[in-house]
Amino acid sequence: MKRILWIFALLWAVGAASPAGAGILDDILERLPDAKGRASLAGPDQKTTIAGLKEALAVGTKNAVNALSKQDGYFGNELVKILLPEKVRTAADMASRLGFRKQVDRFTLSMNRAAEAAAPKAADLFADAIRDMSFEDARKILQGGDTAATDYFRARTSEKLYAAFKPAVAAGMNRVGVTKAYKDMMAPVESLPLVPKESVDLDHYVTGKALDGLFLMIGSEEKKIRTDPAARVTDILKTVFGK
Repeated sequence: MKRILWIFALLWAVGAASPAGAGILDDILERLPDAKGRASLAGPDQKTTIAGLKEALAVGTKNAVNALSKQDGYFGNELVKILLPEKVRTAADMASRLGFRKQVDRFTLSMNRAAEAAAPKAADLFADAIRDMSFEDARKILQGGDTAATDYFRARTSEKLYAAFKPAVAAGMNRVGVTKAYKDMMAPVESLPLVPKESVDLDHYVTGKALDGLFLMIGSEEKKIRTDPAARVTDILKTVFGK
């Protein structure tokens, strides 16, 4: 029961990390399969447990996406903030020393804004993963290690998330001017000697970092719940696991 308690608390806590409209739960639950008629893991109560797990997963992932989608969802969160690509940090440092710090900061901000704009693409894919979750999947999550829930989503959604995120990131980058910001940052140092001339696939870089941040956010919440019993106490936990 303790394993069930922390995983349920974990994903509810992720959901609680950002404001959510009253209709989020109903919207997501409509997409989940009915548990009636399925084989129980260990008895009748397990049906309720699995339904509760799916509910927590649904609300939690939807609200985690909402948290990253808002302004400064990435940029204002040091855990997931997208930093300069390593290949261009030397050039960026040089530009800053030459008085072009604003251009460097604008480029960093623009990458994060593109990630925030793309984040909503994750919501439907997480909902699909939850909808397709079998009792065996749920059992492994409930009995798994420190990042069992995070690992489940990473395994089930990474490729699809990348495919969905990359065009959204590219569109967001065009909209917020990432490429122009990058050129403005690099222009002052491009002709200087001893400054490496590097090319960066910005679409790929921002997409990868955006997804890393998404999974890191969920994973950090999962670990926090394991070490902080107080974080597990919510009304919904008392209702479902009050025995």
